[in-house]
Order: sequence, then C-alpha cells, then structure tokens
Amino acid sequence: MNEDQVYLGYILDCIDKIKEYSQGGKQEFFANSMISDAIIRRLQTLAESTQRLSEELKANIPDVDWRNISGFRNILVHDYLGGIDLNTVWDVVENYLDNLREQILRHLESVNT
Repeated sequence: MNEDQVYLGYILDCIDKIKEYSQGGKQEFFANSMISDAIIRRLQTLAESTQRLSEELKANIPDVDWRNISGFRNILVHDYLGGIDLNTVWDVVENYLDNLREQILRHLESVNT
C-alpha cells in the first residue's frame, strides 16, 4: 500500500467518524461542544491529510476541490481564537463530505481492479 492510499484510508475513516458524531443533527452539533469539537478536529486532520497527497493523485481525482479543502484547514487551524463559524462547519458536514467519500471510493476501486 502506497502513502497516498494510507492517507485516503485515513480520510475515509475521518468522514465515517464525522458522520457518526453528527447523527444527532444540527441542533445537537450546536448544543454539544464535545460533538462540535470532535467534528472540527476530525475535519482538521482530514484536511491536513489531503495536503500530504501527491499531486498526481489529486490530478486523478479532479472532481474534488483540493485547494478549498486546504483553505478550510487553514481556517480551522488559525481562526480558533476568533471563533470558528459553526454554520460553515455544519455546511461542510452536510454538503461536501459525501461527495469527497464517493470520489475517493471511486478512485480506489479504479486502481484496485
């Protein structure tokens, strides 16, 4: 297994954990700081992992906006004192992770067959 596959596996694990943590919905996410903190931390490490992927791999999965993920990571890491916008975090959880998961799985299927 090459390094890219290790990172992709970790990213998929992060997505699965975030989905598990967010099962209680938006209201619980906003009300329970342990849940929001856990999701934010997983998003941060997910995004950090994407920065370690090879440029070749990123080019092979063009339907993922790798630059946006990297930018989001920078917001999570550097804006914690200014307050992270939980609405933005929830938007990522609800609207972007499923596509990222799908694109990674599609790529892994294509290289493993």
